[in-house]
Amino acid sequence: MREHGLSATYVTFILISAVGLWALGCASAPLRTEASTSGIRAAEEVGAAGVPQASLYLQLAREGLERAQKLAKDGESDRAASMLGRAEADAELAVALSREDSEKRDSLAAVERVRQLRLDNVTPLNRN
Repeated sequence: MREHGLSATYVTFILISAVGLWALGCASAPLRTEASTSGIRAAEEVGAAGVPQASLYLQLAREGLERAQKLAKDGESDRAASMLGRAEADAELAVALSREDSEKRDSLAAVERVRQLRLDNVTPLNRN
């Protein structure tokens, strides 16, 4: 005799359908690359390519983005998301290193200007 409720076949069908829809939803979720691509663009704009350490991290960010896109295409969404996060961090580091280098150069130039002003304003003691 059948008990009250749903049949085992019906419950199994519902569970399989739910799992299938969930997997399909995960697999079809597009990879969100906006943060990484904008970070790479920002690093390029602040001149990361001209700063050795920043250039290295800019290249790592580009490679990480490419790898994340390939992983997503191959259906490895978790690994793709992880690689994308790393690419974003590499791009941010490239920006920071570029700005640090720029600030360091500006500081050295200011120190040199102050030194030159001091030399220009020194008057000899016996000037007659």
